[in-house]
Amino acid sequence: MLEFIAWIVLGMWLYLVVGRGGFWLVRADGVRDEPPPRLWPRVAAVIPARNEAATVGTTVRSLLAQDYPGPMEVVLVDDDSDDGTAEAAREAAAGAGAVARLTVVEGRPLPPGWTGKVWAQKQGIDRAATGRPDYLLLTDADIAYAPEVVRRLVSRTVAGDLVLTSIMAKLNCQSFAERFVIPAFILFFRMLYPFSWVNQPARRTAAAAGGCMLVRADALTRAGGIESIRDALIDDCALARQLKRLGPISLDLSDRVRSLRACAGFGPLRRMVTRSAYAQLGYSPALLVGTVAAMAIVFLAPPLIAIAGSGVTAILGGVAYAMMVVAFQPILRFYRVSPPWGLALPAIALVYTAWTVESGIQYALGRGGLWKGRVQATPSSGAL
Repeated sequence: MLEFIAWIVLGMWLYLVVGRGGFWLVRADGVRDEPPPRLWPRVAAVIPARNEAATVGTTVRSLLAQDYPGPMEVVLVDDDSDDGTAEAAREAAAGAGAVARLTVVEGRPLPPGWTGKVWAQKQGIDRAATGRPDYLLLTDADIAYAPEVVRRLVSRTVAGDLVLTSIMAKLNCQSFAERFVIPAFILFFRMLYPFSWVNQPARRTAAAAGGCMLVRADALTRAGGIESIRDALIDDCALARQLKRLGPISLDLSDRVRSLRACAGFGPLRRMVTRSAYAQLGYSPALLVGTVAAMAIVFLAPPLIAIAGSGVTAILGGVAYAMMVVAFQPILRFYRVSPPWGLALPAIALVYTAWTVESGIQYALGRGGLWKGRVQATPSSGAL
C-alpha cells in the first residue's frame, strides 16, 4: 500500500515539474523594454491607503520620479487613516517638487457589500476619470518603483495590446519569518496560477498581483468597472478574470517593483494568509478538506515515505522529495535565500496548511477577511 502511495506522489511531482506550465522557473526580470508607442498615453496611478504613513511617502516619491515621457498623475485615497497617511503623501510630493501631480481624496464611509480596498480604488478611479486617463496603474501604498518601470509597463502593454499588465512585487525577505514564509508563498501562488498559462490568451487561467496592475481604462469600463468585483477579498485575481474575457493579460515577477513592508515576526505573515486563504477556496468546506489532503500528499508525504519506506518505496519517496527541493531552488535564488531552505518546504507547507484551516475557522466565527480592523467576509449558512 505504501509503495502504491509512493508511485502516486512521484507521479504528482512529475506532473508538477513537467506539466504545470513551468511554474517553478523564474525569469530574470519581468519588466522588459519594448518598442515605445508612437504617442505616450495618459496614465493615472491610483493608491488606496489606510494607515500607511510609514511607507506611502516612498511609494509616492517613486511614482512621481518615473521617467515616463507621457502625462502621469497620482491619486491617493486616504481611507479613514489616523496616522497621518495623507500628510506623508503630500510631504513626499512637495519634496519631489510635484505637488500639482498628486491628488489626495478623502475616503468616504465604506458602504455595505464592498471590501475596503476596492471601495477606496473606486473613489480613486472616479477622481482620476476627470483627467481621462488611457491607463490606470492600480498600486498599493507600500510599493516602490524603479524609475523606468511605468515607461516599460506602458510600452509592453501597448505593444502586446494587453488589457492588464501586472507585476508581482519582490517582497521583503530578510528576517527568519520572511525567509520561512515568503519564497513558499510565491511558489504556492505560481503553482496555483502558472504565469505562463496566465500569459496565454487561449487559456482560462487568470491572475494578477494587486501591488502593481496597469489596466486599460476602456477595458475596465467594458468589464463593468471596479464595482464588478466590489465584494472580492482576492480582488486582483478577480479583476484579472474579468479582464481576460476581454483581451490578453500578463503577469510577471520583478525586483524592479519592491514591497516596502517588512515583517520581523510571524504574526503579520500569518494574518496575510489567513485573511484570504478560505476565500481562495470559495468558502467551501469540501475544498478546504481537499486542500488539506492535497497539501499532505504533495508536500508532506515525500519525506515521510522516504524515511518510513524501504527499497523501492523509499527510493520513490526520496526522488519525489528531491524534485520538490529542486523545484524550490529558482525562487529561493531570486530571493537570495540559501539552497538548504528547500529541505524545509514540507515543514513550511504544514504551517501554511494550518493557517488555511485557521482561515476557515475565522470565517465560521464571523471574523473572515479581517484586515486593519475590518471584517470583510461574513459566514453564510453551511459554512464549516
